[in-house]
Amino acid sequence: MKPLSLILGFLPWIAFSFLAHRIAADSVAWSGLIGVLLVLGTTLTQRPVRPSVLTVGMLIPLSMITVVGFVGGPDVDAWLYQWAVPGVGLFLGLYILALVPFAPFTERFARQSTPRAYWGSPTFNRINRVLSAAWGLAIAVMGVCSLLVAALDLYGDGVGGPGTGELLLNWVIPIVVIVGMVKFTTTYPAKVRAQARAVPAAPAPAA
Repeated sequence: MKPLSLILGFLPWIAFSFLAHRIAADSVAWSGLIGVLLVLGTTLTQRPVRPSVLTVGMLIPLSMITVVGFVGGPDVDAWLYQWAVPGVGLFLGLYILALVPFAPFTERFARQSTPRAYWGSPTFNRINRVLSAAWGLAIAVMGVCSLLVAALDLYGDGVGGPGTGELLLNWVIPIVVIVGMVKFTTTYPAKVRAQARAVPAAPAPAA
């Protein structure tokens, strides 16, 4: 599995989170729309063309934010400006965690570099459940960090840049988490495969 491909799969969420606070309160709806278009664009360029677990998880909250943002008034814009970004992060993280036992989202990325014969193997399933759970937890942590920024009203004014609190919670910690997850995604599959190969085969039953 290529970590870069996996990270690019989160591009609609990343773009929304980055753009939502870069202009003004009414930019959240436009940021949501950009995220929706990115989700649809990435879905249409994949083969076969069908929504993945990840694209559905991003499309649901981004679509709701887009509709509510364009229909609502100034008070709704202000509320979305405060809570939309942490809400999407928390929803996406918990959504991924909830689907780990049934549909680990990393399977689609893993199949791009894994022969079809191994897709149903216990090792393949174990790797994807652990990686999906780890990524879901990581995204939920970033959502909680963003929630703290909103709850403590640490957003910068958009002119002088982020303050110390926002810089730590919205930039430093997420970057550290992502770097750690990239390293884990790269090393964990090889570790599990090595452990599987080290297990001796069961002896044949006596005649």
